[in-house]
Amino acid sequence: MSRYDDIINLPYEKSSRHPQMSNHDRAAQFAPFAALNGHGAAIAEEGRLTFEKVIPDESMKEEIDRALQKLAARIKELPEAEILYFLPDARKTGGAYLNVSGRIKDIDSVLQLVVLEDGTNIPMDDILEIVPL
Repeated sequence: MSRYDDIINLPYEKSSRHPQMSNHDRAAQFAPFAALNGHGAAIAEEGRLTFEKVIPDESMKEEIDRALQKLAARIKELPEAEILYFLPDARKTGGAYLNVSGRIKDIDSVLQLVVLEDGTNIPMDDILEIVPL
């Protein structure tokens, strides 16, 4: 004879004082909780891809310089260009390559920046390709 033999075969009686819980509320009791705060974000961050920066060779550098000189000569016209440049990642080694097009507001040879009309600053050392439009 075990401890619960006296009650194991008794019929189930619903309570008249306590209403039955809805399936939605019952399921919420078993919903997962964040036992490790930030763990999912850390996994997503680790899985995010970054790329190594490509260092342009001399011929590519000359081509970029020629394009920048052509654009600088027309800077008062706010010339349009398409620029492929490297954006370093703030959290991981490497970064991403972005392709932007827009009007060039300034080419700052002292700070080595290309400034677009929308306020984007692109370091000249990070430019991989620039095509005047």
